[in-house]
Amino acid sequence: MSIYAIGDIQGCFDDLLRLLDAIAFNKDTDQLWFAGDLVNRGPKSLETLRFVKSLGSSAVTVLGNHDMHLLAASCMERVANKKDGLTDILDAPDRQELIDWLRHQPLFHHNNDFCLVHAGLPPQWDFKKTQKMATIAEQALRRPDYQAFLKQMYGNKPNQWSPQLKGVARLRFIINCFTRMRYCDAEGRLDFANSGAIGSQPANLLPWFEVPNRKNADMRVIFGHWSTLGYYEGHNCYAIDTGCLWGGQLTALKLGNPVQRISIDCPGLKKIAK
Repeated sequence: MSIYAIGDIQGCFDDLLRLLDAIAFNKDTDQLWFAGDLVNRGPKSLETLRFVKSLGSSAVTVLGNHDMHLLAASCMERVANKKDGLTDILDAPDRQELIDWLRHQPLFHHNNDFCLVHAGLPPQWDFKKTQKMATIAEQALRRPDYQAFLKQMYGNKPNQWSPQLKGVARLRFIINCFTRMRYCDAEGRLDFANSGAIGSQPANLLPWFEVPNRKNADMRVIFGHWSTLGYYEGHNCYAIDTGCLWGGQLTALKLGNPVQRISIDCPGLKKIAK
């Protein structure tokens, strides 16, 4: 079986189909690992969500910040925005089926060789801690009262890991790490103000994967989320959000030793990444 990790789609369904043609994807023999952000901003979020769901065990997707935004919008009208590109999903006859499927997807996925997250990991988490924190948040999203957490999900605090974090504070920090982080300081304090390419950040900030002595440095981590970073290999990490939405590329990474990158050019639907 061949495994291909695919970067952020954000509703660019036609580009996804072209990429699958480029890798000659076979549902019976291959598996796709999606790095999250299946939806939002692009024109075909509904089609993307339905398609990935239809792949069953031939696909795995971790949750990204835009996927979390969809979950929140499904239970809070004021969160939804016509510019988000989520209206078709929220108005769809199979809306609840799609929402329930999405909230049962993981924040962290792995096999014996690679790990998959949407955004990043704080330096204090090793593999075992990462598994535990993902499970805690996934269980909260899968409970019948999941909407209670989603209504309290938004916020930038707490911004640093502590074993003393409990309840909503702990859940918010976990979600922010897995779905939103890019830069942090040497102690792992998350920064959400800077999203540019490496070198554009203030001197006290580091890309999360460059923090010295991070406990997850032995994990081979694939992630998306950071379109201004582009494709990146280093520090045992592989960044695969190559900016399809912004006129860049959509990338598939064939997992192996070595990995093999396959990318297609995308026409772009937005001019400036935000």
